[in-house]
Amino acid sequence: MSRDMNSIRYNQNIVNPKSGGGITAMLAITNGTIIDGLGGDPRTAMTLLIEDERITALGRQGEIAIPRGTQVIDAMGGSILPGLIDTHVHFTLEYPDVLRGLLTPPSLRLLQTIPRMRATLDAGVTTVRDAGGAPAGLKMAVEQGIIPGPRMQVAISLISQTGGHGDGFYPCCADIGFFGISFTDMPNGVADGIDEVRKAVREILRAGADWIKLATTGGVLSTSDAPTSSQLTVEEIATAVYEAAAQEKRCMAHAQGTQGIKNALQAGVASIEHGVYLTNELIDMMLSQETYLVPTLIAPISVVQFSQAHPDLLPPMMATKAVGVIEAHKKSFRMAVEAGVKIAMGTDSGVGRHGENGKELQLMAEKPSARLKLVNSPM
Repeated sequence: MSRDMNSIRYNQNIVNPKSGGGITAMLAITNGTIIDGLGGDPRTAMTLLIEDERITALGRQGEIAIPRGTQVIDAMGGSILPGLIDTHVHFTLEYPDVLRGLLTPPSLRLLQTIPRMRATLDAGVTTVRDAGGAPAGLKMAVEQGIIPGPRMQVAISLISQTGGHGDGFYPCCADIGFFGISFTDMPNGVADGIDEVRKAVREILRAGADWIKLATTGGVLSTSDAPTSSQLTVEEIATAVYEAAAQEKRCMAHAQGTQGIKNALQAGVASIEHGVYLTNELIDMMLSQETYLVPTLIAPISVVQFSQAHPDLLPPMMATKAVGVIEAHKKSFRMAVEAGVKIAMGTDSGVGRHGENGKELQLMAEKPSARLKLVNSPM
């Protein structure tokens, strides 16, 4: 039912006030099963009344008076739940196709985000954190009602050491930037040493970032490193954390290998992205610091599927690395869940197709009986 809930926003009779329209509307969704996202039991045969994009009444069937002229949607027993949050997407990417990226003008790349954001809304995701590649203007366009999309927080650029996961230098000696993305309002994130990291953080924050993202390990989709390699020193990461905190912002770390995860935790990042090679020591650190894990279990699987469908479009070493991390990734996630680490859903959409966010939830809760608990867990 979340798909239908999000489609409501685009009904011609319901206009977002920020888009400049003046039409208001009443909407009633009847015969629905409410999942409140707070851990309570599902409530069946419920009616939800919405006015001007706000829920104004909620009650059992027959208890809510529906005003004349209200648009009514029969949920037919389907589930109605709050919008989902995806804490790791890349709207300016879709699949790791380097050649296509080289042939895509920046203006077209921005326009390509429009159907991707709509697909994300249609998947029931109403808030995202874009983990790199989206300039602040994209977020502003959504906020101003220029284009439809989920609420956004943006990291804009990825801070990476020279030769690191976010360095766009390829073996042919071409520097194509962060996965081929180049916008004038997207600062270069390649930085070495404390002073360069400090300046990079300040430039990215000046560009409108809500989060600072750091690559503290190698990754699957970088050409010159391994997921287990450690990148950036503790001091460099700590400098970024300090500068972000000074502007009341936090840091997220692309961190797959053990040492790079440890360095990021020692420096005080707020979230670990991927966390492929966790250990009991690292899990204890995450618990004591209340650090979130954003597992993105679907990401390496998407890379493998893309390489199988298009073997000529993905460098072989990337497919090999993706295959190599999948089982360790699953094991680390299970360890973190069993230990009680805070988990946030993130898909790394852009590595795979946008609008398939629910696949991550399926991987996070392998047993169907666990899926209700997953979507109904309070923060």
